[in-house]
Amino acid sequence: MSENSYNVGDLVAEFLARIGVTTCFGIVSVHNIPMLDGIGRRNAIRYVMARNEMGGAHMADAYARVSGHLGVMFSSTGPGAANTVPGLVEAGFAGSPVLHITGQTPTRFIDRDMGTVHDVPGQTAMLAAVCKAALRVRSAEEALGVLTRAATLALTPPMGPVSVEVPIDIQRTAIARPAQLDSLVLPLPPAPPPDAAALEEAVEILARARRPMLWLGNGAKAAGAEAMRLLDLGFAAVSSWNGRGIVPEDHPMTLGGLHGNGSPLVQEFYRSVDAMLVVGSRLRGHETQDFALKLPERRIHVDVNPAANGRTYSSTVFVTGDAALTMAALAERLRGRMQVDPGFAADFQAMKRRAVAEFTEGLGPYAEFPRLLREALPRDALWVRDITISNSSWGNRIFPVYGPRDAVHPVSAAIGPGLPMGIGSAMAAAQGGTPRKTIAMVGDGGFALNQTELWTAVQERAELVVMIMNDRGYGVIKHIQGALQDGRFFYGDLVSSDFQKLAAVAGLPSWRVGSAAELGPTVAKAVATSGPSLIEVDMTAIGAFPPYAPFNRMGIWAKQAAE
Repeated sequence: MSENSYNVGDLVAEFLARIGVTTCFGIVSVHNIPMLDGIGRRNAIRYVMARNEMGGAHMADAYARVSGHLGVMFSSTGPGAANTVPGLVEAGFAGSPVLHITGQTPTRFIDRDMGTVHDVPGQTAMLAAVCKAALRVRSAEEALGVLTRAATLALTPPMGPVSVEVPIDIQRTAIARPAQLDSLVLPLPPAPPPDAAALEEAVEILARARRPMLWLGNGAKAAGAEAMRLLDLGFAAVSSWNGRGIVPEDHPMTLGGLHGNGSPLVQEFYRSVDAMLVVGSRLRGHETQDFALKLPERRIHVDVNPAANGRTYSSTVFVTGDAALTMAALAERLRGRMQVDPGFAADFQAMKRRAVAEFTEGLGPYAEFPRLLREALPRDALWVRDITISNSSWGNRIFPVYGPRDAVHPVSAAIGPGLPMGIGSAMAAAQGGTPRKTIAMVGDGGFALNQTELWTAVQERAELVVMIMNDRGYGVIKHIQGALQDGRFFYGDLVSSDFQKLAAVAGLPSWRVGSAAELGPTVAKAVATSGPSLIEVDMTAIGAFPPYAPFNRMGIWAKQAAE
């Protein structure tokens, strides 16, 4: 390539490859052609062609969660950029490092409401409302600097989505290739060590604890070894739903996602816990019954973000610092000082067995689904799910997760991201070595929002099993209506696709499950099938799903909230 043929579009493509991006997602458009042309000519990055910008943004989010690296999404400007907003919102909820690169109208027309193609005055403000930052490249000379800042911001804890607008005229501007690309390293800040005074205060409290527990959140995903050091000292553990698998959930001293929401036995056990160490978790309202969940009174909260201090629950001590560095420092200082109750581990394990059994019994005809599905999947399979009755009940809480990046779900509780998240997860799992299988459990209602992405899975030969829990409507909504609207069920029943015919049209192997006994063998067959496949679980044939927490205990929980 001659020097005078190198343009800003080429710079964007080379920048991404230089910082380690190997896969990105998006839709080609009149306002991003030069950037995608640069990617296509270099052939160093896999470009996954989404069918909708919303789906592509969800793919980039899931890719970031599973890979632990930057997820990249390309959109057009205006309507295309607006279509990415749901995915960027979800990435913000999940703390995912997503870089959204969008085009813009020519510089001389921006924000002037002149009716140029795709022009949306105020686009930057729209994106800024759902991102950590929304930046604009205002000249060819500043493009590398803006891109570097954007990627660095996305990857700096607390991580989140960042948008960059690159006007189409700037994309086409010829520039000399920047020599800095040859040695480019993102200027990521070092992990912040824990505040020394707060750390010592935390040590003094924990050293006296006889029945200590550890609550792990998304911010502790890279700190599994340090969490295990605390368990070795006698701690028990629970996880937020976005922090699952940091401690493998077949470890006898973790409850995984059964952290009290929906389990009275766990809530009762917390009364005996004399100190809880919360690491990298916001203690979100969605997971704590809008903060009615009673946690142990002595709480030490560790977070890299000082704004987390007191945002949801108060804490006895708040320690600002990196999760791994802080837990390592605590473990080092607590070694030899703790005198954990000799009966604590046995009490915890007995409670865990009872709580899981009680929760499982409440699932009615679906009681065996978590066990049967887990046994049919490889240990390293990726567990992706949408907001469905099955996920809201057992998927978040008792389906075992074994790795910190093995589980992906809509933290925002949005309906519809499950399928594209499954594709993004499968793309991350396809990198290096033997691809890991991904299963995406979706409801028929949620599947309808992004079902066109099925063709993205087919085109990419994603190692993905799409499992549709078909109850012929919005089952979650109907449970809410049954609990709160005196049984008035408006607008919850859907005419859905014939999923077997849809799979045939897409060229997918497919199966229908009409009983619990059929689940395990069918999933095993799908896992053994190369490429994408589809399983329809006929919930009408299997039976109605019983009300689940909180809709099975509204009176109890309302009383707790009032106390």
